[in-house]
Amino acid sequence: MGSGAVGLRPHHYPCPVNNAAPQQKYQVRFDVGLAGFQALAAPADVVILADALPATDAGPLVSTSLHAHQVIAANLSNSASVAEWVLERQAEKGDRFAVAVIAVGERRADGSSRFAMEDLLVAGAVIDALAARGIDHCSPEAAAAAASFAGLKQAVRHLVTASETAQALAKAGRQDEVQAAVRTPVAASVTDVPAPSPGISRLREFAFPA
Repeated sequence: MGSGAVGLRPHHYPCPVNNAAPQQKYQVRFDVGLAGFQALAAPADVVILADALPATDAGPLVSTSLHAHQVIAANLSNSASVAEWVLERQAEKGDRFAVAVIAVGERRADGSSRFAMEDLLVAGAVIDALAARGIDHCSPEAAAAAASFAGLKQAVRHLVTASETAQALAKAGRQDEVQAAVRTPVAASVTDVPAPSPGISRLREFAFPA
């Protein structure tokens, strides 16, 4: 998991574009990690990085410049606000606003990338909140992420605190950071009252797991 410019290495790496434009026919798309970002970022109006917990510092980070794309962050507490922000931008555009949601992921001790269940839940919460607001033309990948969140919604806090990432942070004496991250768990659903979207700002660089 990355977090803005925290833990960035001094060198920036290029962001190659997948010319096949996977999932492009769908409005809401989903993928995982740096490779997923590279594949989906270019054709999207916005990229949403789903990042639930602080980085474990288990391995190197790939410092990635985001200046060529509009990128915002989602966490365990702001899925409704992120969805409202997207709805506002779509209204401003007056046309379909393409969204790529990326579950950031984590790293293993050897530096290799690792799937992070907690980031999948955040991504699913965002996609679910978008669907609740009428932005529901989802790719199969995005639909699966949303369904994962919907099916596990009542257990989000437990699952995140029991995750491999949370346990690694606790072992490192960072339990307070985990508790802060899950203090207001996501609760996106079709019954949500529309929320304002303050504090949504564009990211300029991000540290992805290597």
